[in-house]
Amino acid sequence: MMTLLRVGGLPREPLAAAAQFYGEALEAIRRALAEAPDHLVIAFDPADYTHKAWRLAAVQQLARDHAPVRVNAVAGSDEKAIAAALAYLGTAEGVTGQYLPLDGNGAAALLSKNG
Repeated sequence: MMTLLRVGGLPREPLAAAAQFYGEALEAIRRALAEAPDHLVIAFDPADYTHKAWRLAAVQQLARDHAPVRVNAVAGSDEKAIAAALAYLGTAEGVTGQYLPLDGNGAAALLSKNG
């Protein structure tokens, strides 16, 4: 079972965003992981490249801490791109600890076997 957890409303400044994530969102993520999904996907709002390092580090550590549960993250606002990424992740059983920024420009055709 895959669980999608949306994390939004974070500040634009990366240090402030990371602080809010760890202070507020992390507990909800841990609760979701305690419900024993096979795979948790965190969906972040889009952000520029300055957010990549802290987001990736968080997802990688969550994946290590909760193995064999898979933990991945996507970032974007295009629902079709998010759906395509979820479809891909649902079939990629070895993928965990990854952060996938999405832009929605043709992602469905690249990530979907049906695209």
